[in-house]
Amino acid sequence: MNCAKPKILPPCTLEDLTEDELRKFKTNLHEFPVKPGYDNIPRGQLQKADVLDLSELLLDSYTQDYAVEVTAAVLRRCHCNPQAEKLAAASGIEIINLLSLFPKPTAVSSHRHFIDQFREQLIQRTATVEQVLDKLLHKSIVNEEQYQKICSQETNQDKMRKLYKLVPSWNDQCKDQLKNALKDVNPCLIKDLEGE
Repeated sequence: MNCAKPKILPPCTLEDLTEDELRKFKTNLHEFPVKPGYDNIPRGQLQKADVLDLSELLLDSYTQDYAVEVTAAVLRRCHCNPQAEKLAAASGIEIINLLSLFPKPTAVSSHRHFIDQFREQLIQRTATVEQVLDKLLHKSIVNEEQYQKICSQETNQDKMRKLYKLVPSWNDQCKDQLKNALKDVNPCLIKDLEGE
């Protein structure tokens, strides 16, 4: 009797992730450069998904084998190596091959803007968010209400995350203004990221 493969990811894959790791996994999954013929899972679906829903989304969006490859590669990218290794062992895929699924950080994809490409690094490393916001307010990229809401956040990382919630609605010109503001305030950071 020929049995079809069950449509589930191997156990202990996503269930072992902390809340923060799961959040990072969802962000990286949305940005994962999928093979031609596949589409990224929409951000809105990912944000609402719990672990079980996420597993189903992966399997519905990709074939069983490709869903496992994508999951393991994204886990590695999120530094969740034990979970990636468990998944690879349970599925019989090779971890070494997974690393080739991601372009190296030096190869900035031509269709992704700098602001999108280096989202995580900019959130973690921008230390003078208010000065950046001042420039964006002056250029009318953010309005006074948005400015106040972002400034009300406690940490610089929270401020940058709040700012990044506006980015999906921006065109490339707005993103260029953000990059220029970041470059004016912290040229070493931008130079460092451009050099990657």
